[in-house]
Amino acid sequence: MQLPLKDNRLHGLAISFLVVFLLHLHANAQSLSEDRTTESGEAAITDPNEECSPYSYPLVGNHLNSFPPIWEAASILSNDSAAQTKWNSISASIPTNISVKVTQPPPSNYSSDDPDCWWTASTCTEPKLPGLLVDITSAPEPSTLGYGFDDGPNCSHNAFYDFLQSQNQKATLYYIGSNVADWPLEAQRALADGHEICAREWLNHCMINLSFSLSTGRYVMQMIKLAIGVTPTCWRPPYGDVDDRIRSIAEALGLQTIMWKYDSQDADINGQSITEQTVDTDYNNFIQTASNGTFNSAGAIILTHELDNFTMSEAVKFYPQLKSSFQHIVPVGVSLNKTQPYVETNYSLPTFEQYIAGTVTTNGTRVSPNSTTSSSSESSTLPTLSSSSSPSAGNSGNGTSAPSSNASNKLVDIDDRSALMLGFILLTCFYIR
Repeated sequence: MQLPLKDNRLHGLAISFLVVFLLHLHANAQSLSEDRTTESGEAAITDPNEECSPYSYPLVGNHLNSFPPIWEAASILSNDSAAQTKWNSISASIPTNISVKVTQPPPSNYSSDDPDCWWTASTCTEPKLPGLLVDITSAPEPSTLGYGFDDGPNCSHNAFYDFLQSQNQKATLYYIGSNVADWPLEAQRALADGHEICAREWLNHCMINLSFSLSTGRYVMQMIKLAIGVTPTCWRPPYGDVDDRIRSIAEALGLQTIMWKYDSQDADINGQSITEQTVDTDYNNFIQTASNGTFNSAGAIILTHELDNFTMSEAVKFYPQLKSSFQHIVPVGVSLNKTQPYVETNYSLPTFEQYIAGTVTTNGTRVSPNSTTSSSSESSTLPTLSSSSSPSAGNSGNGTSAPSSNASNKLVDIDDRSALMLGFILLTCFYIR
């Protein structure tokens, strides 16, 4: 029997609403099936939009009032007596004859002799103040790349970390404190995967312009400890903006300064002087330099980032060529034979010789963020290089935190909109009959 035109239209409308309703239920079911309470659950998410949707993590969220506001310049909190006591204990070792720089680039009246070893002025990495350690700018081992990425954790980095895991490749990851606060489970994955974790800043601004003090470094270290369970002993100043005053503060906090000699400019694209092609050219030039034997006596460090989909995709794209151009690609700490990368002593890195022999992680106790559980890291062997694939990464974190649906064993709830939609479908079908 043929339905009247009006009934045909209503019937079609009902079918359309039914399809939308089923898709809505499917999306809800998928969201509710994802575990956003554990590192392993978060690492299993493959949709970058879901990765970058905010979630709550009480271990960090319940302590945010002990830290400066996220994505704001850090200073010692008025009620943080421990920070003030620490500053009082180290302040005597901080030079007072080095002025705080308030402009960048350096003003015209700044001495060309660069008395403060200000990297921004002259790329100085050998401190002029007695007693300070020389910055690390290259991997000391021959034909070795000290591999690492700045500005993480990026909320959509699962595809990138999956790629590194597929190559059994470890790296040094320089984490921003506010990013760790926003994405603690993503930060935890770095340790779970066997990477080395170093500090950046509370937010990614020039250190000198912010008058870097104890607070900025200390709160980053504390946030990494809170979220991940380890306290880093290395750091990289944003934009390389460091002088001997800042080095003094960093060393007083137990942080070794890691710099670079080569720059991919992957985070500097402006559409004019620096384009995506510029970054490709920088990578290719660096690879050619390695292929020419420049690093046969001592290795190199190149500045690259975990900042966004482009920077991570570039890392994946050029990894095979880097692998062909260097005999070894290792975390910076491994290249330095720094087997104890954290203040905590129950987690270690392999020596350089162990790493290149195939032991890319060493046996030991992995520190748990809440200090209630721990697990043993397993030894693993480097596999044959497989073909790369670009990560399907999305946008970076938005600097907010909010509750999310994290119920891996929870039945799908029908919310108010679903109920209204279902009711409308049933009424329409009843009317057609």
